[in-house]
Amino acid sequence: MPHRLFPLLLALLAFPANAQHYPDKPVRLIVGFTAGGPTDLPARFLADRLGAALGQRVVVENRPGAGGQIATQDLLAKPRDGYSLLLCTHFEAINLAVYKDAGYKLSDIAPVSQIARYYYGVVVSNEIPAQDWEGFVAYARANPGKLNYGMIGRGSAQQILALELQKMTGTSLTGIPYKGGADAMNDVIAGRVQFYASPTLAVLPQHKAGRVKALAVTSPERLAAAPEIPTLAEKGLPFVRFGWLGVCAGAGTPQSIISLLNRRITAIVQSSDYRELIEKAGSIAVASSPEELEKVMTETYDQTAHISREFGLQQ
Repeated sequence: MPHRLFPLLLALLAFPANAQHYPDKPVRLIVGFTAGGPTDLPARFLADRLGAALGQRVVVENRPGAGGQIATQDLLAKPRDGYSLLLCTHFEAINLAVYKDAGYKLSDIAPVSQIARYYYGVVVSNEIPAQDWEGFVAYARANPGKLNYGMIGRGSAQQILALELQKMTGTSLTGIPYKGGADAMNDVIAGRVQFYASPTLAVLPQHKAGRVKALAVTSPERLAAAPEIPTLAEKGLPFVRFGWLGVCAGAGTPQSIISLLNRRITAIVQSSDYRELIEKAGSIAVASSPEELEKVMTETYDQTAHISREFGLQQ
């Protein structure tokens, strides 16, 4: 055999056989939060369309708890063969910035594609007498420590947003942890929690149904999906914040599988049906290369590490 053919032969032998026929069985899409939350709806839409594109079922599995860590550990405990995927969020980076021993490194996660960028809506219970942001701030100042806010675990975006807003407004609220956004929102509706800052995908439907009062959004401009809600910037607070959703695999997943998934997911995210689903709730459909998502994850870690030090969140 000619010597120059040896490298090619070795490459072929090293290439996983199952990667050549991927997928030949159902694929899991792990979601680290409860069904019905802001991650669940886009995850199920994506799973349905991705399954059709791949010719195999993509099954959503909700593994809530520990601020998404249970889902992340589930992903990383499975073979890196593309049959277990994660609906990754800012939590993968946040947990590393908050917990000294999260049990994984950012390099253990293989980004596939971003699927959405979203802003946050600031809502209060209908039990609160205030009808606008200024009224809520005045009410909270008059009742220090007596109002609760919902958060999805330590270091969650919901907690960080609430802490930052308390510092900026001179208010004092008490954080109540939940496994998922749907549980937190139910308690806001019931009046057991008075304040909640969460992705618009979760809060706008409840606002439009009159179950909660949306006082502001964290976008730079008013959202087309809810033009009646002012921005915090309009209220004099230089406060623009956004989050993101993506799809990730375990590091070591064959590049051919990552590339295939990226192409299929990008096509779904760019479809009119997906854009309509996402945008009517105030989010933005965004696809990306794996490298672009990796950069977003790194930036999220850096930003959260700074905030974690400021508020003493690390443990």
